[in-house]
Amino acid sequence: MTEQRHAALGIHTPDANADPHEQLKRGQIARRTRILTVIVLVLLAVGAGRTIVGRMANAKSLEAGTAERAKVYVKTAQPKVNEAGQTLALPGTLQGFVQSPIAARAAGYLRRWTKDIGSRVEKGEVLAEIETPEIDQQLTQAVAAREQTASSMELARSTVERWEGLRKKDVVSQQDLDEKRSTAAQAKANLAAADANVQRLRQLESFKRVVAPFSGVITRRNVDVGDLIDLSGKPLFTLSQTDPLRVYVNVPQSYAQLVKPGQPVVVTQGELRGQSFKGTVARTAASIDTNTRTMQVEIALPNKEGTLMPGAYVQVSLPLQATQSLLVPTNALLFRGEGSRVALVDKAGKVKLRAVTLGRNYGESVEVIDGVTRTDVLVLNPSDSLADGDEVAVAPAGKDAPAKGPL
Repeated sequence: MTEQRHAALGIHTPDANADPHEQLKRGQIARRTRILTVIVLVLLAVGAGRTIVGRMANAKSLEAGTAERAKVYVKTAQPKVNEAGQTLALPGTLQGFVQSPIAARAAGYLRRWTKDIGSRVEKGEVLAEIETPEIDQQLTQAVAAREQTASSMELARSTVERWEGLRKKDVVSQQDLDEKRSTAAQAKANLAAADANVQRLRQLESFKRVVAPFSGVITRRNVDVGDLIDLSGKPLFTLSQTDPLRVYVNVPQSYAQLVKPGQPVVVTQGELRGQSFKGTVARTAASIDTNTRTMQVEIALPNKEGTLMPGAYVQVSLPLQATQSLLVPTNALLFRGEGSRVALVDKAGKVKLRAVTLGRNYGESVEVIDGVTRTDVLVLNPSDSLADGDEVAVAPAGKDAPAKGPL
């Protein structure tokens, strides 16, 4: 190619006559340009790679975050064994261990009374005296009739003895002797009847003195001096034995199996602040009342100092034995149309709804009679939309749940 052609194309040709220093300088510039170009290209490549790597990392982080946020976290709990007993508080009314109305057996007029309300009496002590003029007259008449009958019997007996002697001499017939013996037997029977009548009237007379059948306190007096006392059954006094006392309470059916004779109880009265009284379960009805679905329990309560009074309203605290049943939190229950359910989480993180039979409600926990085992994992605060087969993740300790969804 000619120089003219090179000139036209703008290509410089080495000049033989050019300065060597000039040529060296041009070569260095060309090398620097090439190095600079390579550095720029490398920097561009590094920047592009960094951008790609960053975008890939961001994509992975976004994907992981999306998956994390897509998880449904739930809090769980396991059933616990009810090892602690429960104290059942029930209302009750104090009653005398023996409480009896004292009525009169003999009719008449009240002569005097010796004990009033609040009086403490001993067994056999006189409470009142009654005048019985009619009984006195009847007794006098009965004694006279008895004497008359005794005289008739004595005559019949001596007559039989004489007729037996005459019969041996064959003076009288056997028929006549048998009649005399029959008359003597009738006289003896009449005397026994007269003696019984006298004894009856004397016993009635003994009822003129009204006595205490047992030791206790007079809680009511219904008569005064001069009152007519008849046999209608109207009580003259009400006598109550205050040591010990009885307390009757009605235990609900769900607790009836846990109450046994001999269990200790604690009785408190609102008016006696800071004081409590210890008693024991004396006996139970051992049956459920079909009207109230409760079992009657009788409690014996010592009252040596007489602090408690019959008729007072009290609270009875009845400690019950532990049932060793399973307890689940109240917020683990689902109440649906088909009944009570709990949501269980298996090892694969899937939900399974299971029907349960509930027992006693303790407030924050509920007794489960059937449906769960000690090793089951229960979902707390389950959503109404939770269904069998849903996948969930158990929230770590201290992590609020749910991360997504109202579970």
